[in-house]
Amino acid sequence: MQPLEIKYLILGILSLGFFADKVLDYLNIKRPVPRVPKTLEEYVNPEKLEKAKEYQWINYRFGLVTGAVAFFLTFLLIFSGAFGVLDLWLSQYIENPMLLSIFFFGIVFIGSDILSIPFDYYQTFVIEEKYGFNKTTRKTYFLDKIKGYVLSIIVGGGLLALLLFLIHQIGKDFWWQFWLISAIFMVLVNLFYTSWILPIFNKLTPLENGELKEMIIRYAKSVDFPLENIFVLDGSKRSSKANAFFSGFGKRKKVVLFDTLIEQHTPQELVAVLAHEIGHYKKKHILSGMLLSVAQVGLLLFILSEFIFSENMSLALGGSHMAIHLNIIGFTILFSPISTVLGIGMNMISRKNEFEADAYAKTTFDGIPLAEALKTLSVNTLSNINPHPLYVFVHYSHPPLLQRLERLEAS
Repeated sequence: MQPLEIKYLILGILSLGFFADKVLDYLNIKRPVPRVPKTLEEYVNPEKLEKAKEYQWINYRFGLVTGAVAFFLTFLLIFSGAFGVLDLWLSQYIENPMLLSIFFFGIVFIGSDILSIPFDYYQTFVIEEKYGFNKTTRKTYFLDKIKGYVLSIIVGGGLLALLLFLIHQIGKDFWWQFWLISAIFMVLVNLFYTSWILPIFNKLTPLENGELKEMIIRYAKSVDFPLENIFVLDGSKRSSKANAFFSGFGKRKKVVLFDTLIEQHTPQELVAVLAHEIGHYKKKHILSGMLLSVAQVGLLLFILSEFIFSENMSLALGGSHMAIHLNIIGFTILFSPISTVLGIGMNMISRKNEFEADAYAKTTFDGIPLAEALKTLSVNTLSNINPHPLYVFVHYSHPPLLQRLERLEAS
C-alpha cells in the first residue's frame, strides 16, 4: 500500500474504533433502571439504584469527553503528520537511531500523561469524592505519579530499550527472541509483584491471628491448598472500594485482602471469596490465562515484525524516512481490531472461568456467603446490575451480578 492509503486506513480504523466504542457505551447507559430484584431486596432500594444510575451517567459523560479529546488529538497528530515532525526535529540532535526512538517515545509518553493528569485528577477528586469512594490525599496522588514515572522509566524503558536493541541488531527475527524475554518477564511479575512492585505504592501486613485467619487456614487445608502467606493491603488510603487477589506459584503464592474488604464483610463471606480465588488456582485458570497472554504477545510481535521496517508506514505518519518508532505507533493502531477480537475472546474465557470458580467455592465451602459478598460489593460500588448484553459480551471479564447470583443461590 502507498503511504497515503496507509494513512487513511490508520485514520479509518482509529475513527471506527472510537465510534463503535461510544455506541456501545451509549447502549449500556440507556438501559433502564430495573425494579429491585428479589435477591437484592435486603441490600438495595429504588433510591439506591437511582443513585447508582446517576453515578454511571456521570462517568459516561466524563468518559465521552475524555475519549473525544484523546481521539481528536490522536487523529489530528496523525492527519497533520506531527509524529513525523517530532521525528525530524529529534533527528537534528540525535544520530543514534535506537537513542532517537527512546527519546521519541519518552516525549510522547510524557506529553500524553501530562494531558491526562487534569482528567484523572477530576475523576479522583471530584467524581469519586462526590460519591464517597475517594480516600486519596493530594500528596499520595502526586507521589503515586512520581513513583509511576520512575517505575515506567526503569521497567518500561528497559524493556523498550531491549526491544529496540534486538530490532536493530537482529532484524525481522527479533520477534521470537523478545517473545521469550516477555514470557520470562510475565512469569517474574506474577511471582514477585506482591514482593517487589506492590510495596512501592501500598503497605502489606500479615493478617493478624484470629478467627478470620484460622477459618482461612482451616479451609485451605481442607482443599489441600497449604497457605501461609495471607496479607492485608491498605487499600483504604486510596479508595473505599474493596478487592482481593491471588498471585504467585508454589511456595510464593500469596493471598492479598484489601482492608476495605475485611471491614465490609463477615469472616464467612471473606472465606467464600478466598474459596473463589483458590478455585481459579485449582482449575488452572491462572496458568491458562498466563499461557494465553504469552501467546497473544507472540502473535502481536510476529505481526509487528512484518511492519517494523516498512518505509511507507513511516511516510504515512509524516516521516521523511523509515523510522522504527513511527512504525510502532502506526502498527499499534492497525493492530487494534485484532486486539479487540482477542480481547472479546479472552473475556469470554474469563467469564466462563468466573462461573467455574464460583461453582468451586459453592461446592467446597458455601455459595450463599459468596453471593452475599457479591451483593455487598456490587451495592457499595454502585455497579450496574442491568448492563446491555452486547456491552457485556465485548467488555465484561466477569459475568453480570444477577447471572452469578442465580447459579450460586440455586439449590
